[in-house]
Amino acid sequence: MNKKIGMKNMWALAIGSVLALGTSAQSLTVTSWGGAYTKSQALVMHEPFTAKTGIKILSEDYNGGLAEISAQVKTNNVKWDVVDVELADALRGCDEGLFEKIDASKLPKGADGSDAKADFFPGMVNACAIANISYANVVAYDKAKVGANPPTRLEDYFDLKKFPGKRGMKKEPNVNLEWALMADGVPAADVYKVLATPAGVERAFKKLDTIKSQVVWWSAGAQPPQLLASGEVALTSVYHGRIFDANAKDGKNFAVVWDGQITVPDLFVVVKGSKNAKAAMDFVMFATSTKPLADQTKYIPYAPARKSSLALVEEVTKPWLPGAAQKGRSFQTNAAWWADHADELNQKFAAWLAK
Repeated sequence: MNKKIGMKNMWALAIGSVLALGTSAQSLTVTSWGGAYTKSQALVMHEPFTAKTGIKILSEDYNGGLAEISAQVKTNNVKWDVVDVELADALRGCDEGLFEKIDASKLPKGADGSDAKADFFPGMVNACAIANISYANVVAYDKAKVGANPPTRLEDYFDLKKFPGKRGMKKEPNVNLEWALMADGVPAADVYKVLATPAGVERAFKKLDTIKSQVVWWSAGAQPPQLLASGEVALTSVYHGRIFDANAKDGKNFAVVWDGQITVPDLFVVVKGSKNAKAAMDFVMFATSTKPLADQTKYIPYAPARKSSLALVEEVTKPWLPGAAQKGRSFQTNAAWWADHADELNQKFAAWLAK
């Protein structure tokens, strides 16, 4: 390039270089869910943050939950600085003292000048966590293997006669219990009211019993598209962005059943006792600003937590955002409910698996 650089810009570049050199030895470990999701974060959050600050981002993957975080905090051996957690774990971990408190007043304004608290969608800013996206749990299938009459509603996932074959299912009670009740006739608005009763829990497990013998369990988000591609399952539960990625990057012809979608917000937290807490907070503030959240949708169609980000999403992507114009039942997971009931239902789920 022959573009001339003015003296002012030269000084800015020089100062930036000095700042980068001064912090080049510092690094942060950011732990997330792996696959296409972490790749999108690396492109729009990790790399730009490093370019701006000189702080290197070391990426780790996990499958969710608080067990590893709790172990690190309790043994005073914190290796993860920032973790991407689901909302129920964000609330629970904050109550248990596993995360640093976050000063929401320091969140940057929206790109449109809006105040940060007003710019984030409701429930996306918490005492210990700042949301970045929401994704949807959906049912998916391979168009080439299903035929002329594909599944169109959640009940089809449980219908082995109409749609024979194995079912991919995540090995945890969340979503599965809600889906079981919805497929058994419980209105979406009443799911948690029913699930809060012993009879409701029993009803959900009875519905799961109807397909238990045909379930192939998965734990990592990359697995469901692989199960579909190999033909090991006919239908699977999946994070909707993984289907988009498989189609766009791998040339697959997978389809999503939007009916019954359950959306889940993901949030960034700073682990209590992080030796890099200040830099970790800076990363969270940067990563949840307008541009990174909008740019992320170019790589995976998860709904940004900010309104100003949503306004910048390309029109071609918007139909893939959860809770958009898709037909069918949908609701956001009741994270507070799960924070209160997770231990009990995890135990019941483990006992059910062992039967």
